[in-house]
Formats: sequence, structure tokens, C-alpha cells
Amino acid sequence: MRITSSMYYDNLYANNNSKINRELFDVNRQISTGLSITYASDDVRTFTETMRLDNEITTLAQIKQSADSGYKVADQTDTVLNDFSDNLNRMKVLLLQASNDTQDQNSRDAIAKELEGIKKNLQQLANTSINGKFLFSGSKVDVKPIDEEGRYHGDDRSLDVMIGSQNKQAYNISGAELFLGENGNTRKSITTNVVNKNLINTSEALTPSSSIRELMGDKDNDENTVNTAYFYIQGVGSDGSAIKDKIALQDNQSVNDLLDAIAKAYGNDQNTQLVDVSMNTSGEIVVQDRQNGSSKLDFHMVGAVDFDVASDENGDGNGDDANVDNLKDLDVGENDYNKIKNGTATSNLYVKEFLLSDLDPARTAAQNIDGLVYDKGVFEKSGSVLQSNIMQIVKDDNSYAQPSTKISEVADLSVGNDGTLDGTVFDLVGKDINGNDYTAQIQLRSEANGGSIFSVDTDGDGSVDTDYNIYDMDPNGRKAVDADEMTYQQLMDVMNMVTTNTLPASSPGSADEYDQAIEDANKKGSVSLDYNATLRFEDKTSSNTQASIAMYDTNSDDFSDLSKKSALTFNANNALRVNDPKLDFFTTIDKVIDSVKNGTNYADASVDRKSIGMEEALDMIDGLSQHVNTVHSKVGAYSNTLSVAVERTQMLEVSATSLRSSVIDTDMAEASLKLQQLDLNYQAMLSLVGKVSKLSLVNYL
Repeated sequence: MRITSSMYYDNLYANNNSKINRELFDVNRQISTGLSITYASDDVRTFTETMRLDNEITTLAQIKQSADSGYKVADQTDTVLNDFSDNLNRMKVLLLQASNDTQDQNSRDAIAKELEGIKKNLQQLANTSINGKFLFSGSKVDVKPIDEEGRYHGDDRSLDVMIGSQNKQAYNISGAELFLGENGNTRKSITTNVVNKNLINTSEALTPSSSIRELMGDKDNDENTVNTAYFYIQGVGSDGSAIKDKIALQDNQSVNDLLDAIAKAYGNDQNTQLVDVSMNTSGEIVVQDRQNGSSKLDFHMVGAVDFDVASDENGDGNGDDANVDNLKDLDVGENDYNKIKNGTATSNLYVKEFLLSDLDPARTAAQNIDGLVYDKGVFEKSGSVLQSNIMQIVKDDNSYAQPSTKISEVADLSVGNDGTLDGTVFDLVGKDINGNDYTAQIQLRSEANGGSIFSVDTDGDGSVDTDYNIYDMDPNGRKAVDADEMTYQQLMDVMNMVTTNTLPASSPGSADEYDQAIEDANKKGSVSLDYNATLRFEDKTSSNTQASIAMYDTNSDDFSDLSKKSALTFNANNALRVNDPKLDFFTTIDKVIDSVKNGTNYADASVDRKSIGMEEALDMIDGLSQHVNTVHSKVGAYSNTLSVAVERTQMLEVSATSLRSSVIDTDMAEASLKLQQLDLNYQAMLSLVGKVSKLSLVNYL
């Protein structure tokens, strides 16, 4: 075979030169970029591992950023709650000063002004924002949470950040939790508001050891004449059950006997203690729940004694006019004891009110005398709004009722037909938005009994005469709703139709007519559950509504059969709340300030029917402080968790970055050594090619 020069070139130079140049290029590229590979084709395994680590580093960076952002919010919330606690502590100090007997009204007015300033500061703290985002608005971070009236406008949602795979951490406290939250460790306590004095010996204070005679008086001051006093009790137990009892005590028995009888009405016995019933130094009755976390407890009582048992003032043939089957029969009585004592009263029947309603007496006159009946008062009016005062609380979990909540989940099902609302009737009376009187009934009936209806007096004779079905929303066929399936929304729809005088076109009305009436009524007014689950009607046609609403169980004032209780109460002349698991932060603050302005140590209806006293205000401030501390501990835990998450993520990010570097970064020392070796190899190859090129074919052979 003939050996040519091209063969020399191919064998000695071309192939080796190309290979060495590629290796030199790779080494120089690694040194210049600092990376062991540039393309996936360079090393598939290394490229795949690098991409995995890049994704992990990116994820960790996002987690760190989110956790750090959440931590800043939680940390700022922590700071704001510190200020909340400081302000509440200052309020408590001022309350203690105000309750000191050495303070005159001018001093108390000055203290009240400082308390007003603290309230404004608390409202400013409640509206704290970071970068334009409000801390306490829940998920509505662009909405200012607290208005000037102390009403909350955010929601109850928490905000979360990812701090790991499928691991979320909340970082905010919503205003719903802080300002309208629930303290499960609180026992509800309520108090009457009429100061009771010793009516026999006015120089002595009334105490639990005082006699019923000293509580209810004695017209002839003859201890040998034994009068019987009757006490009519209504309310709600801690389990949501209706309370109704009539207690007869002779005037030589003690107030302690009355307190024990009240406790027994709430279910106390030798083995079970459900409530504590006591009397404060103003002679007012205080009832405290022994169960933590229940907001259902309520109380009302009226007493009566007939100082002339031979009389028959109510015309029922029963000489003892204090013993009645219906509280309306006590209307003939006298509630001013001084008139009884000095003989100027027109009746020997003395009716003692232990609670005076904060509702307008003129607006309730059509239903009852002021303070006498528990749950027949007219909703309170404010401009275009009518508001009830009883929170609708679900029995099982103490939560606020929602429009979709079934009435049976709130009502006492032991009333009437045990275990069901079938047969329950609510009277609905008042004036419509045009100022015309209306009379209606809402009759809850089982499906077997034809379903629930509402009846309206359409001819104005005072008796209901026209029935309308209350339809369910069954897509398979609309029918009158079963009593136990009826929701608050359906109840509110009926209230709105009656109050706006917008009724279905015919009786009992088709489902389409019913829906159309609801739609038309909603253009004139609306009925809703407010933030605290009280009923709220708003007149859309007037800023000063002519409407009025009173809604109550038809058994309300019937004491002929004590099993005839109110299955549900919407509005009541009830005891004042001192402590309640359900919190209304700024409403409580307002009550505290009012107590200082009034200057009374305990609730006093003669000064303000809806205000508690300063001693009770101290308990309320303690309750607020306890709640804020609980929430504060919660956000502190959030801060700690997020801080740890940030530190942990930083460590993981550094670790992942180091691992990535070990996988893809170039070892400069190794690359430099390889470069030197390749350079020597290249020089050697060139030298060899040069020497071979000078040989003759003969010499080579």
C-alpha cells in the first residue's frame, strides 16, 4: 500500500487535534462559566439533578418570602395587641377611681372623657394597616374594619401562608374573632336593674336574709297578717330550654327562699347545680351560668301581692288578684308602692317589676305595660331600622344563627309537641311601612299537617283570616315547609312581606306568587340577621320608618299551664348582660363609659335602663382583657411558628444551594490541572507531527 502525506496528517494530526481542541474548549468553558455542564446533552444525570435543585431553591425562596411577609403581619398584630392590653388596663384603673365614693360627678365626667379618648385610641388601633392593608379585616384587607359606631365591616376568614409541603400557617387575627369573638371559658352572668330597698325598714338595706314582707311591703304593717306574694319567672336556661314558673311565697319567708326557688326553676336540685342565683348590695338579682361558653341564659321576673285578699279587682271570682293565669290580668295593679302605702292607689294589688325595659314604653303599649311581660316588646327603632335584642344562638355549638339555620336548631323543642316545632305559633303585630296596623300569625306545622303557613288579618277586625303557604325550595316540587325544616330566611321573608304589606296575590298562594311577593317586598324593605344574630328590619322607602314589629310565641304571657312556654324569643325585656362568652368589644366599651357617666355602682333603671354599674363594668373589662390576652397568645404562637419557618427555610435554602453547587459547579483546581495537561499533550502532538513531516519515505520505512 502506498503511504501518502494525507495519511500522515490524518493519523498523526487531524484526529488528535480535533479531540484535544474539543477537550480544551470544554475545559475553558467550564473555567469561564464556572459550570461543569452547559447543556442537558453534556450530562443528562447532572442536568436533571440540577433542575430538581433549582426548583427546590425557587420553592424555598417563595416560602421564605411568604413566611417573612406573614411574620411581619403577625409581629405587627402582636405589637398592636400589646397596646390593646395597655389601654384596657388603663380603663380598669380609671374605673376603680370612678367607683371610689370620694369621687363627685365632675370627677366622674372627667374620667368618662378620658375613657372616651381611650375608646377612640382603641378604634384607631383596630384600624391599623400595613402598606394600606388592614390588620383586622379578615380577608377583606382593603375594608376599614371598625366604623365610628364600633360596628365591624370585615369578615371572619383567616389568611394563610405556605411554610412547607401541604403545610399552611395562619398569620392574621380577624376582627370577627377579636371584636366579636367567643371566650369559651366565660360563664354568662346577668343582672336585674331595679334597685330593691327594704320597704318596711327603709334605713336597712335589703339582703338575702330579708323577708319577703320586706321585699314586697305590707300595707297595714301587721306581721300577723300573712300575705302571699307571687313571682312570675320567664327566661332561657343555659341549654336553650325555655323557663317559666310561678312561685308563691308567704311574706314571713326569706328572700333566700325566693333565690332558691329561682335556681330551682332553672333546674338546680340537690345533685345538679346549673346556675348560681344571688343578690347584690343594691338588692338586684344576679344569675350566673355554671356552664362555660353558653350565651343562652336569660331571665325576667315580676312579683305581685294583693293586700286585700277579699277584693276581686280583676273580676275573675278569685279574691287573690296576685294569683293570675295571664300576666295581662296584673294590668289593674299599682306599681308605685308609695301610693299603696299612703292609700292613694286605686288598687290594693301591688305589682313589682324587677326589670325595666330599655324599649320605648309608648311603642310597646299596644302589647304590654312597661316591664311586665318578658318577650312581647316592640323592636327598637333607629331611623329606618327596627332591631331586636335577643341573639339567636344555636343550641348545639353556641354559634350565631345564619339565614340558612333551621329554627328548630335554636328553639326549645320540648315546648308543645315534644321534639318538634309542629304546633308552635308566633304572633306578629305592629304597623306596616305605611303606618297601618297589622295582625298576623306564623303557624309552624309538620308536613303531615299541611306544612307551615302565615295568616294575616286582611279585613281589619283584629283576627287573622287569610292563610298563605310558606313554601320550601324543593326543586322536585314546592310545598308548604315542614315546621322543623323552616329556616330563619323563610321566617324573615314572611316578616318582610307582612311589614311591607306585600302579600301573595291569592290565598293560600302558589309558589310563584309566593316568590313574587318576596321579590316585591325586598324592594320596599329587608329583614336580616345582624352581625350578632339579632333580627334587623330596614325600611327602604323612608329614612324614618313608620313601621313597628313585635313577634312572640302565642304562649308568652299564659301562666295557666306552665308547660305553655315560649319556644323561641326574639325581643325581650330581659336581664342585663354582665359577662357573656359572646363578645361585642366596642358595645361593651360604650357600656363601661356609660356606667361612669351614670355614677352608679350597680345597674339602676332609674338612671339608665340599659346601663350596667361600675362594679359590673369592672367585670366586663376583665372579660375583655382575658379575651384580648387569649387572642394575643394565639398571634404570639403564629409569630413564633413563622419565625422558625423563616429560619428553617433559610437553612434549607443554603443547604440546597450548596448541594447544587457541588453538582454543577466546576472544580477550578481540577479544571486548571486538566488544562495544563491538555496543553502539554497538544504541544507534544505538534512536535511529533513536525518531526515526522521531515522524514523521507525511505527513512520512515
